[in-house]
Parts: sequence; C-alpha cells; structure tokens
Amino acid sequence: MKPTHDVATAHELGEMDRRIEYAIGRLLRIGVIVAAIVTLAGATALLAHAGDTPVSFSTFHGVEPALLTVTGILRAAANGNSRAIVELGLLLLIATPIARVAATMVAFIWQRDATYVVVSGIVLGMLLYGLLFGT
Repeated sequence: MKPTHDVATAHELGEMDRRIEYAIGRLLRIGVIVAAIVTLAGATALLAHAGDTPVSFSTFHGVEPALLTVTGILRAAANGNSRAIVELGLLLLIATPIARVAATMVAFIWQRDATYVVVSGIVLGMLLYGLLFGT
C-alpha cells in the first residue's frame, strides 16, 4: 500500500523534530563544556596567583564591586582578572539553559507553532529579566 501525503508529512515532521532535539542537545553539551573550561581556567589562574594567601574564616570578605554586574564581570575577565574569569564561567553555565529556551523558541518559529512561540517568549523574557535585573 502506498503511503498517503499525510503520512509522509508526519514522517518528515518527526525527522525535523529529531534534528531539532539533536541540535539543542548539542548546544547544551557545548555550553556546559565551554563553561567548565572557562571556570577551570579561571580557578587555575586564581590558585596560581592567590593560592598561598592565608584564609581568615572569621572575617567575611565580599566580592569586588566590579564583579557584581554582568558587564563588570565581562570587563574584568577581559583584563585577566581570575575571579572574574571564574564568574564568567558560571555566567556561561547559567546562560546555557537560557540559550536552550531561545533555540527552542526559534525552532517553534520555524515550525510556525504560535502557541509555543508565545510560551517560549514569555519564559525567555522572564529568564533574561531575572538574569539582568534580579537582585
């Protein structure tokens, strides 16, 4: 029996879904690996520069004011600040699932699925708002 056009379309959609899932999975793997490499590089540099500094657990030492914002972390990391490089790695780790939501939204746009585009857009907006403006 010859397959109908609807069956072929369902098969093509299944193949497209599988490719999208593979690409998103690859994005997540690459994001986590890059974040781990950056964090490890920053931690290695931090230990090389300050590893022999005595630690006082009785006094709390806060973070440098420059490292309290995303732009501050980016600037300090670009200047070679090892603590900023560690924080950049953590930001990349946080950004990985945000990138997943963005990629999923693009996939839904490509599939012309308006409901999921709106839902993904709302989730993405909330994640970005929390990252950029959260306290």
